[in-house]
Amino acid sequence: MWWTASAPGIAMCQSVAVEGHMREKPSIEKVSTIGLDVAKHVFQVHGVDAEGAVVMRRKLPRDDVVAFFASLPACLIGIEACATSHHWGRVLMGLGHKVRLMPASCVKPYVKLQKNDATDAEAICEAVTRPSMRFVPVKSEEQQSVLMLHRVRELLVRQRTMLVNALRGHLAEFGIVTRQGIAGLSGIRSADFIRASGMNRRFLSGTH
Repeated sequence: MWWTASAPGIAMCQSVAVEGHMREKPSIEKVSTIGLDVAKHVFQVHGVDAEGAVVMRRKLPRDDVVAFFASLPACLIGIEACATSHHWGRVLMGLGHKVRLMPASCVKPYVKLQKNDATDAEAICEAVTRPSMRFVPVKSEEQQSVLMLHRVRELLVRQRTMLVNALRGHLAEFGIVTRQGIAGLSGIRSADFIRASGMNRRFLSGTH
């Protein structure tokens, strides 16, 4: 009977297989960085450990987000700067985590394959660790309140301009041409030729 030694390649493969089998599976407690893709109802989480190995990929219902992150050790969390991102940034910072918001345009280059919630969360997780990444400061409730007032005012001014332009267009159909701006309308309400034109005073009173 002849005995032959195992080929070096086979022995190496067996050693790697045994080592991989005995290697400890990554634990959720080892997570150091998380990419969070926020949404209205279902959030996507992608987490890695200090060495970059993936330790979690999961979806979270909105009602479970706070309890889930409260159970995790303090870690770095990346979020795209979008609607509700500042709210969730404040919530997660209150749980002891370090939160970084990033513009969506800065995260886009890190999206792999087709775009979906899972790949978005993975891209956010990778982008937040880049030393050259641009971050957006998390706004406080007071800052967002002031910003909301400015945005509401801009909306009202824009809507008022649309109404004034529409009204000027309607008046032009009756041969009445006014100058631009709301000041032009205030001058025609008391003009005598408005009554002579046969227009309904009730319509004019609605412009106040």
